[in-house]
Amino acid sequence: MVIEIPELLDKAEVRAIRAQLNAADWHDGRGTAGHRAISVKTNLQLHLDDPLAQDLGKRLVERLGQTQLFIASALPARIMSPRFNRYENSGAYGNHVDNAIFSVPGTQAHVRTDLSATIFLSDPEDYDGGELVIDDLFGEHRVKLQAGHMILYPGSSLHRVTPVTRGVRFAAFTWIQSFVAQDLQRSLLFDLDNAIQDLTADHPDHGAIDTLTNVYHNLLRQWSTT
Repeated sequence: MVIEIPELLDKAEVRAIRAQLNAADWHDGRGTAGHRAISVKTNLQLHLDDPLAQDLGKRLVERLGQTQLFIASALPARIMSPRFNRYENSGAYGNHVDNAIFSVPGTQAHVRTDLSATIFLSDPEDYDGGELVIDDLFGEHRVKLQAGHMILYPGSSLHRVTPVTRGVRFAAFTWIQSFVAQDLQRSLLFDLDNAIQDLTADHPDHGAIDTLTNVYHNLLRQWSTT
C-alpha cells in the first residue's frame, strides 16, 4: 500500500525548515548506508546527533502523531526520529531496500521497519530528476510531490532516487513500526476504516456501523503484534 499524505507541513513551515537546511552542516550520506547501498548512494545527510536534525525530527514526529490519515494507514507503534538528506549535482540513490530493523540511537530499543516514509521539502519545479521510484507487487510508482507532502510505502519495497540534474532536492525520511506488521492486513484495515467513516458520514444511524466497527477492532486485535 502506497499512501500520499498531503500538506503534512504548510508552505510557511516548509520555507522555514528549508532556510535552516540551506545553512546546515551536511555530510556524505554514504556514512549511514549498508554494505550494498553504499555503492549506489551519492547524497548528503545531516548527522544523527546534529541539534538541527534532532529538533526538526522531534517536530515532525509530533506532527505525524496529530495526522489522522497517517495514523489510520500506518497504525504506528514506533516512529524513528526522521533524518534529512540533500541531493544535487547528479546525486542519486540507486536500487536498495531499507534495513529490516534499526536500533534507536542512544537506547537499547529497536524499530522494525514495516513502513518507510519520505517528506518532500523542495517543490518539484525547484529541481529536475529526484523522483522516488518504488517497486512493489503492483508495479512501479514514480513519486515527486509538492513540498510538505509525504509518501508512505512498505519498508520491504525496492526503491531508488533518480539523479538530481538541476537544483537541490531536500527531504526528510523515516521508518515506522506498525502494530500490524503485514502490509496486506494494514491495507484491509485501512479500507475498512474508510468504509466505516463514509457510512457514518452518510448514514450516521445505520446499524451496520457498530457491526463493522466491531469487526475492525477484532481484526486489529487478532493481527496486532503487540
